[in-house]
Amino acid sequence: MIATDADITGLRREADALGPWFHNIDLGEGIWTAPDHFLGDYPGVKWRRFAQALPADLTGKSVLDIGCNGGFYAIEMKRRGAARVLGLDSDERYLAQGRFAARRLGHDIEFRNLSVYDVGRLGERFDVVLFMGVLYHLRHPLLALDLIHEHVAGDLLVFQSMLRGSPGIEPIAGDYDFWDIDAFERPGYPRLHFVEHAYAHDCTNWWIPNRAGIEAMLRSSGFAIESRPEAEVYLCRRVAAPYGAEAVYPARARQGSDGEEGR
Repeated sequence: MIATDADITGLRREADALGPWFHNIDLGEGIWTAPDHFLGDYPGVKWRRFAQALPADLTGKSVLDIGCNGGFYAIEMKRRGAARVLGLDSDERYLAQGRFAARRLGHDIEFRNLSVYDVGRLGERFDVVLFMGVLYHLRHPLLALDLIHEHVAGDLLVFQSMLRGSPGIEPIAGDYDFWDIDAFERPGYPRLHFVEHAYAHDCTNWWIPNRAGIEAMLRSSGFAIESRPEAEVYLCRRVAAPYGAEAVYPARARQGSDGEEGR
């Protein structure tokens, strides 16, 4: 069926009514949701840098997209054959965008208003968890990673965060003497930069890690880093205990295990 000019105008009007969009999604008929995005074709431009690192066939798999925004990544997971895709966001405007885009493109995707801090309410684990561009918007980022590990991550975590500071990695000791303060001055030591007011005109940007910081946080929450296919993107596997914690701090390993304390 060939779309008429009236059809195309109506589609443009519907998309604009749900704006502004942060995800630029191709709705067909030459209509994109955010054609003037300040980052260009975003997040498509980023997706193309790491898409090949994810399984091409997700047939039979369940996917949870935490902080789904307008649904770009949720739609891409459906395109790879995922049996079930659930998108979570705490902003009703983004959820409305996601539902509209999925419906328009013919994908059966569920969207729910839920915060990352409430993922325990889902009561299930997912084969793939997407956590893209959310961490730096959180006041309690390590808690969020811990909750994802404890409640919903079944195997693969696809993680992305804005990073600032040194890209270097400082070797981390198992412990530090109280008087050893030089380590904290080294650019590659794990750190989070706290944003008191706003960053990029966005007052919801709270914490921005450096590379060493985010990798340490992922390991600390029980995610073994498998690859880094893009500068800000990590593919991780859920492990039973914080990665390497047994040798460094046995108490932490016990708390992160699949025993009673880790449930």
